[in-house]
Amino acid sequence: MPSSRRHAIVIVLPLAMMLLLSACSSSSAQIGQTVFGGDAQRGKATILRYGCGSCHSIGGIRSAHGLVGPTLTGLRDRMYVAGVLPNTPDSVIRWIHDPKAVNPNTLMPTLGVTENEATDIAAYIYSIR
Repeated sequence: MPSSRRHAIVIVLPLAMMLLLSACSSSSAQIGQTVFGGDAQRGKATILRYGCGSCHSIGGIRSAHGLVGPTLTGLRDRMYVAGVLPNTPDSVIRWIHDPKAVNPNTLMPTLGVTENEATDIAAYIYSIR
């Protein structure tokens, strides 16, 4: 391989890796906004306001270490939500908005979360790993 080609690879390859890594680190935060149209930061604030962390462990929220419900960290990688709904944005929003409509026997309370708030919460939950 000619020396000029080797130098180009030595320069371009690390640059490409840095771009790829920066895209990966920012993509988590953008997933919620892109998929749901929600705002992940607003969702985080809404999670704190409704006290979701008293029942759930939620990545990125120090006070969210509840053990009553399942951990919400990594939810986007699961097949089902609430054990019965396929894991889609609409299902997650529906569950957060009115869990009793999905399963009247669930322990998750209906907290009066609006659909917009549920969208923001889902955006945050999907942005964490």
